[in-house]
Amino acid sequence: MIATTLIKQNMEVLGSDGVHVGVVDHLEGDNAIRLVKDDPEACGEHHYIPLAWVVHVEMKVHLNQPGDRAKSRWASQ
Repeated sequence: MIATTLIKQNMEVLGSDGVHVGVVDHLEGDNAIRLVKDDPEACGEHHYIPLAWVVHVEMKVHLNQPGDRAKSRWASQ
């Protein structure tokens, strides 16, 4: 399990292929990350990705799936 304390506001979120998915706005409850709506990938909406998709956090949040797949599966507000 990922230590959620490592996930910080404004961190970039990347797919397993290195593709930009979004930027962290904040943690939403105990199981999701809310992405900022101002990112070009967001099209003006907040999107949510499950913490279960996160494989590791360093300077960026890295997901267990390619960026395009994550964007096709994220939840919108």
